[in-house]
Amino acid sequence: MLERLKIFNGQLLTPSGIIPEGTLIIEDGKITAVQAGDLPVGDAVEVNAGGHYISPGFIDIHVHGGGGCDFMDGDVASFLKIAETHARYGTTSLMPTTLTSTRKELENTLQVYREADRRNSKGARFLGMHLEGPYFSYHQRGAQDARYLREPDPAEYKALLEIPGVIKRWSAAPELKGGLEFGRYLVSKGVVASIAHTDAVYEQAVEAFNSGYSLITHLYSGMLGVTRRNAFRYAGVIESAYLIDEMNVEIIADGIHLPAPLLQLIYKIKGAGRIALVTDAMRAAGMPSGESILGSLQKGYRVIVEDGVAKLPDRTGFAGSVATADRLVRTMIKEAGVTLHDAVKMITATPAAIMGLGDRKGSLITGKDGDVVIFDEDINVQYTFVQGRMIHCRADHP
Repeated sequence: MLERLKIFNGQLLTPSGIIPEGTLIIEDGKITAVQAGDLPVGDAVEVNAGGHYISPGFIDIHVHGGGGCDFMDGDVASFLKIAETHARYGTTSLMPTTLTSTRKELENTLQVYREADRRNSKGARFLGMHLEGPYFSYHQRGAQDARYLREPDPAEYKALLEIPGVIKRWSAAPELKGGLEFGRYLVSKGVVASIAHTDAVYEQAVEAFNSGYSLITHLYSGMLGVTRRNAFRYAGVIESAYLIDEMNVEIIADGIHLPAPLLQLIYKIKGAGRIALVTDAMRAAGMPSGESILGSLQKGYRVIVEDGVAKLPDRTGFAGSVATADRLVRTMIKEAGVTLHDAVKMITATPAAIMGLGDRKGSLITGKDGDVVIFDEDINVQYTFVQGRMIHCRADHP
């Protein structure tokens, strides 16, 4: 039976601009109409947007957890809880992300992903796994567990990549021994290679880019800016992000990991077409402040959530983000002065393009997936739809 959804009386955010008082039609999970006015449609479930914005669903390509769970917990229930939690804040697609760990833990997480993906029907859909580590620099490890840091091991990563269709992105430090070869192998398997937790300088970043690394993980976190070596100055990965025009970047736009001036700088130089907003959220996202755990319940670190961010117990550094997607958009608009159009683009069309999904996700265009979020002027999410199916509705809505 044909399933048809009509969303009307809203401001449609399209690639060419805002359509006021527009109507969006979704049939069998795909967008079939995007136009002005109240389009008459028979046999459709109707949702009155109430004059709010009708946007493409948010796409988060770097998220570790939420709702009290972490993907490293290694069970299907945690995967599903995280997906449902982030859907409440407008995320319709996300990439479950690991932390540096043992090969056995990674193998288990990948297997759990396959079962969770099969059973996921009430939350944001999974786009494939993002492995963050374990091939990182010790000096730029941040909150990653130093016990599991290692150089790229062909026997290990080739075996993990044999699991078909699971790993879609992998973050690593390209200056490590075997790092460039690793990047080339990832690209040969259709996996996005991303620079992260790295001591690389500009010359090494260029080599990495030429070897297939096309993205920089959480720009400014876990990497060098201008540095000195034997009295000589070198540009770091931060400067490389700006100098390599075709390099994409992701940023944790919670207003804390990156204050407003840096958000403005990144946007001014890279533009909305090269920036993906990510939460990098840990298990405390969507939860009250207080103590939490970064990583798995068994092996993770105790952290403190306060001031809208997770901190190390001694408060000497951040230990993870507790942001949700709506907060990222709100921050870019209200603190960085970015237009609504570009703020939404950075969490819809741009991440879709980075992950090679632009043909089916990231914009309200006929033929694309019916992933939609409705939010008000303060980016408070009212409804979330995945392929035309409502998975979140604010309690005060009928």
